[in-house]
Amino acid sequence: MTAVEKDRVLSLLDRLDSTQRTAAVSFMQFLLLDPVARAAAMAPPDDEPVTEEDRRRFHESQAWFAERGGRGIPMEDVLAEFGLKTEDFPLNG
Repeated sequence: MTAVEKDRVLSLLDRLDSTQRTAAVSFMQFLLLDPVARAAAMAPPDDEPVTEEDRRRFHESQAWFAERGGRGIPMEDVLAEFGLKTEDFPLNG
């Protein structure tokens, strides 16, 4: 972006009232999201009703974690069930 373009953006921001400026900043932050985060932000709300089965499973999972002091299953244990190790999944980057 050139200095002229930056000056134009700043000039436009100066012309907005505080509510509009807040919206403009939110929109600019939205533009900076990675594509996955942007897709999640744009996804429609989940309108599927919560069923009694959902509630039962939720309460069962809370009880399961409570029995274990709030701790889950270590990833190494989960991978071991499939004969895998964390070294089988090198990090890229």
